[in-house]
Amino acid sequence: MKNNQIPFASHSKTFNARFQLVNLISVILFFGFGLCFGMILTFHLKNVSFNLQFTQFSLSTDTEIDNHDVFSSPPPPPPKIRLENYIHPTEVMHDLSDRELIWRASMVPKVAEYPFDRTPKVAFMFLTRGSVLLSPLWEMFFKGYNGLFNIYVHTSGSPSNWTEPEVHSVFHGRRIPSKDVEWGKVNMIEAERRLLANALLDFSNQRFVLLSETCIPLFNFSTIYSYLINSNHNFVESYDLPGPVGRGRYSSKMYPTVKITEWRKGSQWFEMNRDLAIEVISDTIYFPVFQDYCNGSCYADEHYLPTFVTRKFGGQNANRTLTFVDWSKGGPHPTRYLRYDVTKEFLEKLRGDMSCEYNGRSNQACHLFARKFTPHALDRLLRLAPKVMQFNP
Repeated sequence: MKNNQIPFASHSKTFNARFQLVNLISVILFFGFGLCFGMILTFHLKNVSFNLQFTQFSLSTDTEIDNHDVFSSPPPPPPKIRLENYIHPTEVMHDLSDRELIWRASMVPKVAEYPFDRTPKVAFMFLTRGSVLLSPLWEMFFKGYNGLFNIYVHTSGSPSNWTEPEVHSVFHGRRIPSKDVEWGKVNMIEAERRLLANALLDFSNQRFVLLSETCIPLFNFSTIYSYLINSNHNFVESYDLPGPVGRGRYSSKMYPTVKITEWRKGSQWFEMNRDLAIEVISDTIYFPVFQDYCNGSCYADEHYLPTFVTRKFGGQNANRTLTFVDWSKGGPHPTRYLRYDVTKEFLEKLRGDMSCEYNGRSNQACHLFARKFTPHALDRLLRLAPKVMQFNP
């Protein structure tokens, strides 16, 4: 019996030993797998934590920087638009189209009393081919009278014809947006309206005088300023002239807006007050007719304003020009004055050679300006101006 049990016990021990070995290996493998998994998980969690902390730090830093910028240096407030920006524009260059410009300039306040101390100014408007050739004489004329005038220059042709004056010059920065102008064409009236509209943007301008680059003043500034500011009339020359250069230029296509009996002729060089200037740029009845039918040999600059002003505002017009021009030699252009034409006697004759009416009274000063003077005459004009016209030397 004992001999039969011994083999069974031996087999049982062997089986138990193998089972324990397998269990041991399984435990070792499981422990190794768990150790590896733990190490990998630990490393991953540390990496996630680091990235999260870095992100939070970055956000915190950016927020602190932004907050620092906001609270330490706030942006400056936008500039306030003051009344001065509306009534006295300092820059004459702009991007407005002619239509936009005229619309803006035609605005009239219904409240007659100004909400500021208004010193009336004279707008000197130069219609030129290029630079103002006699500018040294005008510099002498304007010297000492800042605050009583504004200057506007409309040039024609290539921009190279205009040389920007030096900073100290009264003409510096006074060129307005300009377009080409052809002699005798209706675009000359367009340029005049453009000058008026730009000058009307400044509410201090009360009188408006059109000049060319060949014009000179015949009196000193104070005399001309007083003459214009105190006048009760506008100065637009207008007369009825039979013949080919008068009524002969009329087109029947203008009828019935403009009748031949209303057709007038006169000098292009005008002077007017603010009320009439606004009416001129606001005209949408007569001016389009001249644009359409006054072409070629019509010479719109000699007929539009004389016809329009006489038809609508004749009672307020002195019916003469303040600019002397000599047409006595005939031809399409007036007399030009060179260096040797300019003498003391000649200038004195221009200043008081005729009699006219001013504010209902007889007056010897009928012309305040004269043309056409060439640059060759400039040296003599500069020498005689302090003596004859009493300019500031």
